Parts: sequence; structure tokens; C-alpha cells
Amino acid sequence: MAKKKLLKQQRINIKNKRASFDYEFIDVFTAGIVLTGTEIKSIRAGKASLVDTYCYFVQGEMWVKNMYVAQYLQGSYNNHVERRERKLLLNRKELRNLEADAKNPGFTIVPTRLYINENGLAKLDIALAKGKKEFDKRQTLKEKEDRREMDRARKF
Repeated sequence: MAKKKLLKQQRINIKNKRASFDYEFIDVFTAGIVLTGTEIKSIRAGKASLVDTYCYFVQGEMWVKNMYVAQYLQGSYNNHVERRERKLLLNRKELRNLEADAKNPGFTIVPTRLYINENGLAKLDIALAKGKKEFDKRQTLKEKEDRREMDRARKF
């Protein structure tokens, strides 16, 4: 009983903060990931990163490339490769729509968040995104700074 409470308190939530700065998200999807045993143990320990990660299609299947999952410390010779390509699990309709949208110029698919759901499964939030121009990035920073100033003013 104590272990279940402890597991519920530890929420794994790994974000790709750079993606929201570089891209404007059009649509967000939740996908499952095909992982090995040592990979899921490392993710549950919080040893993963989504920096410089992107998704692509091969023969109608979506794959995530360059996702870092640290090797599991107690893993033996069965340990996984840290930056291997991992298959994403979406339904067929979502895959077809995403593939068609990603073929348009200026659009890409980027992972935004990696988390463990309430059933103990690793999920990856991916977004159909359009790249921001330099002035869009400046505008985003200005809006963020303005929100921070308003929050400070409300506290006092």
C-alpha cells in the first residue's frame, strides 16, 4: 500500500522547453512508445531528455529520433542504446493525417512532453508545429515578460 502511494506522488514529467520557443504548435497528440525494460526503468527514474528530438515517418509508421534515455544503472549486458530510434504508437487515422500535414512546407512534428500515465505506461505528447520566425520569438519573450510583470503586480 505504501509503495502505491509513493508511486502516485512521483510524477514523471519531462518537457521539451525549447520546442515551445522555436515552434508554434498547431495540433497536439498523445502517443505510446515502444520501449525495452531498461528504458522504462530509466524513464521512471527521470533520466531522459527531449532536447533536439524530432519525429519522422518510415513506411507509414512514426518514429522518434534522438530521444535520450540514460542507461539503467542496475542494467546488465541487456542495457539499451541511449539515443536509439523508438517507434511511436498512434491509430491509423492519426498517422495518415499527421503524415499528410507534415509534408507541407514549414511544418514538422516535435515531441513536447514525456510522462508516465496513471496506468504506468510511458506516453509522449507530440505536436504538429510550424517554425517561428525571429520576430515571433521576440514577441513570445515579450508576452512572457509581460505576464511575469502582471503576476508580480498582483502579489503586492
